[in-house]
Amino acid sequence: MINITRINHVGIRVTDLDVTREFYAKLGFEFIVGPIGPEPVAVMEHPCGVNINFILNSSDTETLNVLMDVKDKHTGYTHVALEVNDLDETTNQLESLRFTITGGPITTPEGAKFIFIRDPDSNVIEFHRPANV
Repeated sequence: MINITRINHVGIRVTDLDVTREFYAKLGFEFIVGPIGPEPVAVMEHPCGVNINFILNSSDTETLNVLMDVKDKHTGYTHVALEVNDLDETTNQLESLRFTITGGPITTPEGAKFIFIRDPDSNVIEFHRPANV
């Protein structure tokens, strides 16, 4: 077995760094660096340690998410789930920031609860409160 200690970062392709920075800053992410590298990439990190690399080479301004919004289901990562302790408070904060809740709340039989929003490029973000919280 490979000794993996945690997820280091998530990579998300976006169309406009300024719009993306503003959106994710409202969620508490801080700009670290970018654009850098051949792709190029910009990096933001939340104080909890979640790191997102924004890949800035989108050739498309279409806001349709081909992994989530088309009839044919393509393979690939469909969303990132961010864990929270209080989903009601998170929902209130998102609504006060004028973010649209695009899915949920959904409660699993075990008691986990989650909601979804979309970023400006229609990438899906889940806010997930585990059952044991």
